[in-house]
Formats: sequence, C-alpha cells, structure tokens
Amino acid sequence: MLNKKLLAVMITAALGVSACGSDDEPIVQADLRVLETTDLHTNIMDFNYYSGKVDPTIGLVRTASLIHAARSESKNSVLVDNGDLLQGSPMGDYMAKVGLQMGDVHPAYKAMNLLDYEVGNIGNHEFNYGLDFLNKSLHGAKFPYINANVYCADDDGCWNGVKKGEHLFTPYIIKEKQIIDSEGNNQTIKIGYIGFVPPQILLWDKQNLTGKVTVEDIVATAKKYVPEMKAKGADLIIAIPHSGIGSTENPGDPMAENATYALTNVKDINAIMFGHSHSIFPDAKYADLPNTDVTKGLLNGVPAVMPGRWGDNLGVVDFKLERKDGKWSVLSASTKARPIYDGATKTPLVERDQEIIDAVAAEHQGTLTFVDQPIGIAAADMYSFLTLVQDDPTVQIVSDAQIANVKAKLPEALKNLPVLSASAPFKAGGRHGTTSDADQYVQVDKGALTFKNAADLYLYPNTMVAVKATGAELKDWLECSANQFKQIDPTQTAPQELINWDGHPTYNFDVLDGLTYKIDVTQPSKFDRDCAVVNASANRIVDLRYTDENGKVFTGEEFAAKEFIVASNNYRAFGGKFAGTGSDHVVLELPDTNREALAAYITAQSKYNEATGKYEGMVNPSADYNWDFKTINTNVTLDIRFQTQDSDKAATFIEANKQREMKKISKDELGFAVYSINLSQDKTK
Repeated sequence: MLNKKLLAVMITAALGVSACGSDDEPIVQADLRVLETTDLHTNIMDFNYYSGKVDPTIGLVRTASLIHAARSESKNSVLVDNGDLLQGSPMGDYMAKVGLQMGDVHPAYKAMNLLDYEVGNIGNHEFNYGLDFLNKSLHGAKFPYINANVYCADDDGCWNGVKKGEHLFTPYIIKEKQIIDSEGNNQTIKIGYIGFVPPQILLWDKQNLTGKVTVEDIVATAKKYVPEMKAKGADLIIAIPHSGIGSTENPGDPMAENATYALTNVKDINAIMFGHSHSIFPDAKYADLPNTDVTKGLLNGVPAVMPGRWGDNLGVVDFKLERKDGKWSVLSASTKARPIYDGATKTPLVERDQEIIDAVAAEHQGTLTFVDQPIGIAAADMYSFLTLVQDDPTVQIVSDAQIANVKAKLPEALKNLPVLSASAPFKAGGRHGTTSDADQYVQVDKGALTFKNAADLYLYPNTMVAVKATGAELKDWLECSANQFKQIDPTQTAPQELINWDGHPTYNFDVLDGLTYKIDVTQPSKFDRDCAVVNASANRIVDLRYTDENGKVFTGEEFAAKEFIVASNNYRAFGGKFAGTGSDHVVLELPDTNREALAAYITAQSKYNEATGKYEGMVNPSADYNWDFKTINTNVTLDIRFQTQDSDKAATFIEANKQREMKKISKDELGFAVYSINLSQDKTK
C-alpha cells in the first residue's frame, strides 16, 4: 500500500502535467501566397497603341486571368501592387490630358478595384503629372496606399491635412488576415506592408516636387520602421520597394535608387515584392549575383520577386508558415514570375478578362483617338532601306535620343565620361526568309509624327540601360557587330553577297554612335553571332577613334584604355554576349522605355509652344555617317550585292541618300530588290 504522502505527490505531479498540457497551444501550419503586379504603366488593355494592334504580351486585362488562376490554387492569398501605375502608356498620357475631377475614377483603378488588391505602393512615375493629379487618382482606389520615405515639405501643409514634416502617405499598414490552416481551421495572421520609392523623384520630377516634399533613404527608413511594425504585432512583414536590385558589393549606399538587395539585410523583412527596373526576378541572368538563388527566388536568403512590366508577368511568393508558442514563423518560401505569354512563340497563355475590358471601354476608345495626335515634326524621311550598308536616319534618331536621355540622368560620379549609344536596325528585311520579310522596313515620312511613328522607329518594348566599357571592349563589341557581313574576296569577279542573313540577326548589328570607324569586310569575322571567338587574330574594325569636345582625338592604346558610358537597352546591356556588356558593366537602369525616350526627344527637339499651339522647330534625323566600309584596294572589278525593299519609295530614297555607288540589278525570289554596291571606290558623297 502506497504511503499517503507519496500518493499525494504523485497526484499533484499528474495534475501539474495535465494543467501544463492544457495551456500548450498546438503547433499550426499554413500556406500563404502573396501576389504582385508592378510597373503596369497604365497598360490596362492588351493593346499596343503605337502600332494600333492587339498585343497579348501586355496588359492587366491578361494578368487578371493569372491572378484568378493563382488564387484558385491557394487557400490563402493576398494581392499587392508595387507602383508606376499612372504613367507610361498612351492611356496614361490621355488621362493626364483630359484631367480628373475629385470623385472621378482613373481607368487603372476601374480595373484594379475589380481584383481585390490588399495594398498599393507609390512608384516614381506616380508623380509625373503632379501632386494634384496623383491625389485625385488615389481617391479612386478602393484599397489603401503606403509609402514610408516621402514627407511633406510645404510650409502651408500638403493634401488631406498632412502637415510639414509628416508622411505624405501612410508609411505602413498592418492588416489582420483570416487564413485556413493545414487542418482546415480558421486562423488569424497579422501582415505588415511597407512601401518605398526612389529618392531620385526629387530630380526626376523636380518641377512637381520642389518645395513640396522631401525624400529619405530607403534602407534607413526601413531600419527605422520595420522594428516598429514588429513591435506593433506584425507576424509577417512584406516590403514593397519600387526599386531595383542595386548594388551587391556595397549595398549600403545612402539614397540609392535601387536598394532591394540592401533591404535583404534589414532584420525581420520576410519577403520583398519589388519592381522599377522592369526586369524579371527570379531569372537566370541574375544567377551570378552573390548569395542569390534563382531557383527558389531568394536574394541573400530572402524571398523576392520582380514581375517584369506592363502586366507581362505576375509575381508569386509562396510561404509555408508555422505558429508555435503563439508566434508565426516562416518555415520555407519560394518565388516565381508567371508570364502571360509564351516567350518563344509570343502566343498568349491566358485569356482576356471581359469585366476589365468593359470597365475601361470608354478610356480605351479615347486613347485610340489620342495616339493619332502629333508628338513632333521630322525634317527628313526616316526609312531603313539602306541601314545594313550605311549609317541611316532610323538608327541615328534612336541613338540621339538615347544619348540625350542617359546624359540627363547619369549619376554625378559618371558625368565625366563620354556618353555613346548602341543602336541596331530592328526592321531591315526581317531574316530574308519569306516574302513578307520584304515589307519589314521602317517607313516614317517627314513631317508630323505620332506615337505610331515612334513604334515604327523602335520596334521592341525595351528599357533604357547604360553600361561602362573601355575602348578595347568597344572595339570587340563592334567586331561582333561586324559579323553582319560576309567576307569579301578582293580577287573574285563573280557576284558576292555582302549581308550575312543566315549567320547574324540584324538586331545584333549595333552601331556605336559617338565614335568613328570603318569595317574591313575582306577580313574574316572575329566573332560569330553570339560573340564567340572564331578567328582570334581577325581585325575588321579599323580607323577606330573618339574625338572629345575639345577636338582631342583618341586612337590606338590611348583609346583602348579610355572609359565610356554606352546608352543601350536592357536586352543588350544584360545580355553579356557583346564585350562591355553584362550585369557587371551596368551602371544605370532606367524605367523609361527606349521608345518613350525617343518620343520625348522628338517632342523636345520640335519645340512645341503651348501659347501658340504650334511647333517651332523640327527634329533632324539625318545620319552623321560615323561608320563606313573600308574601301577595298583591288585590281579586279568586284560585284558585291545586297538586298533591300523593291518599291518606288525605296528606289527614290536610295538614289537620293546613297553614300557609295549603288545600282539595282534584279529582283530575287522573295521579292527583294538586289543592288550592287561599289566598295572599290571611296564614298561619292
């Protein structure tokens, strides 16, 4: 028989265990999906207003279908927008022109209000039309907006009762989200959202913001408010910076425009939904960044996603969460960017959302009328009939626009370097493979220009990126570009083809404006189409030189050692094929498309007078003929041929603008005109 005292101890102990167990909260697990759109730039419809055609590679009207599908796959999801919503397409410009009254709903919000967004972040382009337009626009959103690093600086106060020194927007919000756990039970999680915008808005929109707002550093702001959010009970903190990846070597740069990587070092940020640079992350091109996992979508161990631009992708972050001892934690996470179209075939992967189509029908029709409005005046025709055999106006005007845009936005530390431009002909006879290729030439007549003309001049929706490269690297860049031409035998009298149609796409025939050079086509090509070395000792680029503002000429070793900034596009700059390109050479990523930069340049050069409603100038697209072929020294009569469009317009243009002797010989089986070009004599003009 047990001792009574011992029995009492055993009972007490048993009761204690039982009581302790009843207080223990069971471990709970749950999945959470966070969805993101970014950089929509008022591309609500899947329509290219420049070309006047439906474009299934863009538009929230398509992204909406991805949103619906992603939600159907997950029990728990939230949707956020990163910003750059109100400007960037003709619909955005149209709405700014017609204006908004308080109570009007911008078409972007007519569409987004149908999709149940949790929160929106402010992007830099939200400020482009001024604070009054922004305020009226935001009042149409049926979801809250956040931004933590913009403050009111007006002595008289800012909108909605905001006083000087206070946040212009709500810096962050913490929202309770009802979710369903893995056992099918309801749970509550508090999700904190904090947003940021590049401090450079004070430069980019100086006319709209000077004296009205101030902007603080993104990372310093995050370090200030993320702990505060955590202290207020946020279980999960989602950062939504309108900011690119930025520096990985020195991620603490104060006032950095692109600070996403730096944000990964801020404690308690659980995921970063970013944007601004119009790229896609995760993506293989970022595989070489330090501590980056492009398979799981992790930057420095933090799940991060950047879903392109114009609605072409939907960002997805999938969390596996656990609540233990009353606290939620992240067990694992992965990210991906889901596209709305097949990248290889450009065929759509999703259908259009009819509800959104109906919601913005009136604004879409208004925009169609708007795109036919002029953006400027051209002093000369811009045709690409000769673009593969001499410098031409269709490449020249793009180069001029790119140089002007990059010069204006180059960081102070790089302004001492000369700015060049890399531009290629996008419409120059296709691949010379079908009869329809003979129509693939730029044909923009002199006189009034519209947005549609800008699309003809710049075919692809690339974004502006600049790289820093040495003269030696630029020579190899041009050597690869010169693979556009076949090798010419200077002793051969039989017909010889000049254009390397099968071995080099014309969009890889870069012209480097700001330099002068010649191409010796009697030499073999040093590189193939992918810039892989095939003839290491080959030397097609000759007489390569740079002349500075003071007339000093750089050649040879002095040129090879000199550093340059090259304005280009995201495709070329990040491609890494050409010497001087690749992520390690990129020094400037701009959210502007090359086409937008071109349109802005045309308008600026045309000098529109608001008072008279007339243009007082014209843009001059005339080629500066900075490149040419090296004249071939030979004792025989060469028969060198190239193809171009067979039309009266082409024939007239060629006769008026040819720099060397050219003569039409025949018409080939695809409908191209075949011309001879005399490379044995110097230029005639």
